[in-house]
Amino acid sequence: MTAASKSSGSASSTAKTPKEVESYLNGGNLAFLEQLYEQFTQDPASVDVQWRSYFSTLDIETSTASPFHSTGDGSAAELSPEAAGRQSAVMQMINGHRSRGHQVAKLDPLGLMHREPVSELELAHYGLSESDLNTEFDTGSYAGPSRMKLSELLDSLRDTYCDTIGVEYMHMTSLEEKRWLQKRLESQHRNRSFSTQDKTDILNRLTAAEGLERYLHTRFVGQKRFSLEGGESLIPILDELVQRGGAQGIKEIVLGMAHRGRLNVLVNVLGKSPDTLFSEFEGKYEKDMLAVEGDVKYHKGFSSDINTPGGAVHLALAFNPSHLEIVSPVAVGSVKARQVRRQDTTGSEVMSIAVHGDAAFAGQGVVMETFNMAECRGYKTGGTVHIVVNNQVGFTTSNPQDARSTPYCTDVAKMVDAPIFHVNGDD
Repeated sequence: MTAASKSSGSASSTAKTPKEVESYLNGGNLAFLEQLYEQFTQDPASVDVQWRSYFSTLDIETSTASPFHSTGDGSAAELSPEAAGRQSAVMQMINGHRSRGHQVAKLDPLGLMHREPVSELELAHYGLSESDLNTEFDTGSYAGPSRMKLSELLDSLRDTYCDTIGVEYMHMTSLEEKRWLQKRLESQHRNRSFSTQDKTDILNRLTAAEGLERYLHTRFVGQKRFSLEGGESLIPILDELVQRGGAQGIKEIVLGMAHRGRLNVLVNVLGKSPDTLFSEFEGKYEKDMLAVEGDVKYHKGFSSDINTPGGAVHLALAFNPSHLEIVSPVAVGSVKARQVRRQDTTGSEVMSIAVHGDAAFAGQGVVMETFNMAECRGYKTGGTVHIVVNNQVGFTTSNPQDARSTPYCTDVAKMVDAPIFHVNGDD
């Protein structure tokens, strides 16, 4: 989940009036009409008063459908009332999947999560039926072919929003940011594949993560280590973030995380020597470690330089106290200091990554307090990548209803308009 930047979309002062557009309706204007109408449905005051009056007469305020149909030869044909109604229903169905698809996404590897049916994802909710599946409709702002059979569109929507990735982004206020995410999600879902080399790299990272946990469990029985078992996919995620960050010009990354999986991250992401870690388990310390003697191994920080396509990235894991989530504002503060030192006013050279547990992220007030400062002029850093490792057990509870009052542990992030990606950790 990433903190979104702030921007706003507004109608251009040079936008043509309804009468001007009516005078030469053609396929070239279709995208303009649809975009302007969708902007009107989300914020009527954001469009010119003449457009506002014109759109208000269409009597389909709850959809993003255009009352015009592109014929494919540069002209546009007006739909019959019945066809326009079904076209409007299809547009509402698209937005229904964008808003509610995450509620049925297959996110739980254990099958413990109970999913209620969501009416907004059913054809009947929009007055459509199986008899419409072979009918072609305009897809409006959907980032795919301009016209698709309803059956093909429905399959595409379900694959994009209801599979093993569930996305929440329709709460965001920036139309520009929503458009960007929609295009990325809807145009690239068909190309979600990995090369043989990528698959090999991911397998190597997962094997290393699981192998370390098995060794520690066998060699140091009974010692506290806060295993990453079940969440090993955190390792390739962090590795990919570091590599992509370096390729984009990032020079420093500050990582803040609690106990869960920390030892694994130290070895398999930051490159700490396994021998050093094993010595700590055995109570052996080097001379330069005496200053922190007595602290537990899963509190200690570490830093190293990681090679990336864009050059070396300095990766620093902040020291962690026992109090959950306290490290997050410390890590963000460290990023701000490094940005000031580098005169990195755009946040393009130093970034932060925060790794959380599900129960602590929802339950600790410091999370909200840190979010509250995210856009303040003296403290903003350009955003933090937040990763929540949800092992579905926290605060000695086994039922989320006993731990929080929101559907997801990540709902607090909506206060800063952050898009939220729910993923199946076993996929």
